[in-house]
Amino acid sequence: IDRAKYLLERVGLKDRMNHFPTQLSGGEQQRVAIARALILNPEILLADEPTGNLDENTSNKIFDLIKELISEIKLTCIIVSHKERLASYANRSFHLVNGKII
Repeated sequence: IDRAKYLLERVGLKDRMNHFPTQLSGGEQQRVAIARALILNPEILLADEPTGNLDENTSNKIFDLIKELISEIKLTCIIVSHKERLASYANRSFHLVNGKII
């Protein structure tokens, strides 16, 4: 329970902890999904557009959280995104253009 509270706080949902999913916005539900994916300290996190429904400020916070976790728990992240800026957070990035990886 402590880990869940910690992660909900880290994704900015400490005050929404006792709400049901139907009481959360789409962006809040997406942040819960990120916290849920991290709850068991995975070695690898696969994320497809992890901040797709989030505003720029919240997206930056989530990117920072993922970057911190990469360092803290040696987390490997494989992230698919249309956001070019996200590539700056990566140690290695690949671009898919016309079906080819470059």
